[in-house]
This record gives sequence, structure tokens and C-alpha cells, in this order.
Amino acid sequence: MKTIIFKTASVYLLPLLLLFSIFILLRGHYLPGGGFVGGLMASIAFVIHSFANGIEKTKNIMSIHPGFLMPVGLLLALASGALPLFFGESFMTGLWMENAVPVIGSVGTALFFDTGVYLVVIGVTLTIIFTISEGL
Repeated sequence: MKTIIFKTASVYLLPLLLLFSIFILLRGHYLPGGGFVGGLMASIAFVIHSFANGIEKTKNIMSIHPGFLMPVGLLLALASGALPLFFGESFMTGLWMENAVPVIGSVGTALFFDTGVYLVVIGVTLTIIFTISEGL
């Protein structure tokens, strides 16, 4: 399904859906959402683009291989869970900065954990989808 309408729409949908996925990620540690849902939204954006324009063009847009996002995300999530151990707290205890960041709000270990989950979900989903699509 590579119609001109779908190709044109996918060019505009990719940045819009990626921006929305980041909004969902940042919203997650206060309200429903977070790394998993935001990662799925980002993956959907790249899948729509690959359906419309081909996998090779989508891989060219992505500066790194999606498989590289998995260990980076896992390391970030593990580091955010282990950080409280250095302050005498138990593993996965939430730590928060005293001052809020203007646009994001309160920044804490929950945001870094969600970001790690976000990267893992994007990496796993796109690796699976790209592997299946290349086999067809």
C-alpha cells in the first residue's frame, strides 16, 4: 500500500507521533502513560513510515539501529533503580530533585526509569517488525 496519499501523510505523521510519544513519556510519572505507552507510540510512527516508504528509508531516518536501544534502555532503567542505594535507600526508591524543571516539572528517578522502558520498547518493537518485514 504505497499510495501518494499514504506516503505524504506518513511524512507529516512521523514527527507528530514522535512528539506525542514524548508527551506521553513525560506525562507518565504523574498520570497514566509512561515509557511503555510512549515507546509503542514511537514505534507505531516508524512502522507507519516504513509501510509507506519502505524499510530502508525508515532505517536511514533512524541514526542508530533499533537493537542498540535495548541495552541502553535497560542500563538506564537499572541505573535509575540502583541510584537510591548510594543514598542509603532501598532499590527502586523514588528520588526527586528539590527544584522543578520549567517545562517537565519534578524530575526524579521515575522519569529516568520510564525513559529506559521507552527505549527498550522502541528497540524491541522495531527490531521485531523490521526482522519480520525483511523476511517477506
